[in-house]
Amino acid sequence: MKNIKLLFLLFFLISLNGYTQEDTSNYEVSKKKITNMMLQQAKDWSDGNLEAFMEGYIKSDSLKFVGRSGITYGWKNTLENYKKGYPTKEHTGTLTFNLLVFDQLADDVFLVIGEYHLKRKVGDADGLFSIILKRIDGAWKIIADHSS
Repeated sequence: MKNIKLLFLLFFLISLNGYTQEDTSNYEVSKKKITNMMLQQAKDWSDGNLEAFMEGYIKSDSLKFVGRSGITYGWKNTLENYKKGYPTKEHTGTLTFNLLVFDQLADDVFLVIGEYHLKRKVGDADGLFSIILKRIDGAWKIIADHSS
C-alpha cells in the first residue's frame, strides 16, 4: 500500500511539474510576442507613422486611453489625439520603451508596465505607462493605456 501511495505522489508531482513548465512556456511566448509588437510600435512611431503605431491597439470604440487630459475612448479618437499632439517628425522624435513588468492576468490578458522615452528636437519627453493587452485572433492588442 505504501508503494501505491508513493507511486501516486510521484505521478502527481511529475504531472504538476509538466503543467508548470507549460504555463511558463506560454508566459514566455506571450511576453516575447508582446515585446516584439511594442518594438514594432516604437519603430513605427520613430518613423513618424502614427497609423502603423496604432496597429498595436484594438481597433474598437472600446479602447481606453488615459492621459493628462482625461480618458479618450476609441481607436479613431486616440489616433486623432496623437496626430494633434505630435503633428510633425520633430514632435514624434525617436521612441524607446523600457518594459519593467509583465503580469499575466488571464490566459489571454497581460498587464505591462514600463517607461517611454522620446528623444526629439522640440524637447525630450519621458514617462511611465501601464497597458492592458488582450490576445485577439492570435495577436496581442492594447485595450487600455494609461500614460503619464
